[in-house]
Amino acid sequence: MVTLLAAPVAPLSDAGDAQLVAAALLGIAAVVLLIAWGRVHPFLALILGAAVLGIVAGVAPDKIVTSFSGGVGSTVGGVGLLIALGAMIGGLLAESGGADNIVTRTVRRVSGNALPWAMAGVASLIGLPLFFEVGVVLLVPIVLLVARRTDVPLMRLGIPALAGLSVLHGLVPPHPGPLVAISSLNADLGLTLGLGLLIAIPTVILSGPVFGLMISRYVTATAPASLLPTRAPVPGGGGPAERGAATRPPVDVDGDLLTEDDLVNPGTGRPGAPVDDTGTETARRAPAFWPAVITVLLPVVLMLLRAVGELTLPEGSGGRRALDIVGTPIIALLTGVIVAMFTLGYQAGFNRAQVSSVLGGSLPPIAGILLIVAAGGGFKQVLVDAGVGNLVAHAAENASLSPLLLGWLVAVGIRVATGSATVATITAAGIVAPLAVTLDRPGVALLALAVGCGSLFFSHVNDAGFWLVKEYFGLTVGQTIASWSVMETIISVVGFAGVLVLDLLL
Repeated sequence: MVTLLAAPVAPLSDAGDAQLVAAALLGIAAVVLLIAWGRVHPFLALILGAAVLGIVAGVAPDKIVTSFSGGVGSTVGGVGLLIALGAMIGGLLAESGGADNIVTRTVRRVSGNALPWAMAGVASLIGLPLFFEVGVVLLVPIVLLVARRTDVPLMRLGIPALAGLSVLHGLVPPHPGPLVAISSLNADLGLTLGLGLLIAIPTVILSGPVFGLMISRYVTATAPASLLPTRAPVPGGGGPAERGAATRPPVDVDGDLLTEDDLVNPGTGRPGAPVDDTGTETARRAPAFWPAVITVLLPVVLMLLRAVGELTLPEGSGGRRALDIVGTPIIALLTGVIVAMFTLGYQAGFNRAQVSSVLGGSLPPIAGILLIVAAGGGFKQVLVDAGVGNLVAHAAENASLSPLLLGWLVAVGIRVATGSATVATITAAGIVAPLAVTLDRPGVALLALAVGCGSLFFSHVNDAGFWLVKEYFGLTVGQTIASWSVMETIISVVGFAGVLVLDLLL
């Protein structure tokens, strides 16, 4: 159960409660309107929203800048490194063909009614290191191909795949949303990761295979022909590395795109093609199945082992110290990157320059995410330093409102208004941050997960993910709402129900 302790935060403003409420509402409204109506980039919207909040709350301009800058620095320092390392593992998994190999080998071993469950499992696995959009780009073409070759309806396969990706994106580190919530609330990453995985299992099942079976009877999807995978088998790859025409093409170290001919018929002497130490153009072969799986799971296992050690080993023991080191998030993810260089990069036939290129190429796509996360950290800090957090904490205590419910509701409101799960997580975590210091260790972890669940509620037309799903599955707007939007809502509600159940048990 959530237990209360205590710890107030000294505000930068002497404003009364009414003024602080107005400041919070106007600051959040500024962010919402700038993103949803003004089409302003969330990075700028969060900066301007923080300025509005601080000015209305009566905080001196220099202190607004100091508070915002401090929030940006602490957020990037605590979260930015982890996002970058996770993106590197995801980049190697995607570009080496490891993700394709995991998918194709799994779906070949199952058929019929087991296929939706396999899709959910595979999506959850490759969704650990990959961002949602990258996971969709990699996985959906395989879903389209399997649906075309079998009698299983497309939505019965697609919904489980999307559910697996979405649940992991919203609840499990090293994805940006969960990391931001953990950092803002000062939650234990290992414990949050373990509890998040416990909640993720039933959530994926209910929102994926179960809901997919139901909605496939009412929503008939026809895969766009242009998105069907066409790639031929890669020699020595242990299976085809199939990917749709609309997916992100692999980029070589010299900046040129690796064409189908380069991948299938290496050594043709293409001008500027990458060569190995013998002067022969390098070939790509998909990494072996189990090394790819182990590489993906390694950072998660190390962080979980640290959490287990904290619960079972005496403090100060050698085993406890060792697990504390290897399970530190930065060490765990750095270890994953180093292992991935060998099991995914070099195993795929990449030379040292190509591995370096893939690692470097995985960083520019996340620059926008890092900026949003950083600005969100600044917005959160201004929110807290102005005294809004203390006001929320007192109001929740007087109203006997559960911090978990408050965190979920705030995230739901911002998610529906802005369409951004990351903005919803950042803002909600900032609002309920003062409540975190009143909770015990499991309670803080559950609060982070409650915020994450709320940030997934009812994706609709103001969410880029909504249009991504619509186009990939060839759906109408109404069909996308009936399938994707409802699925996201099921994830949010079932996930939050899991948070409440764990709250009763812990």
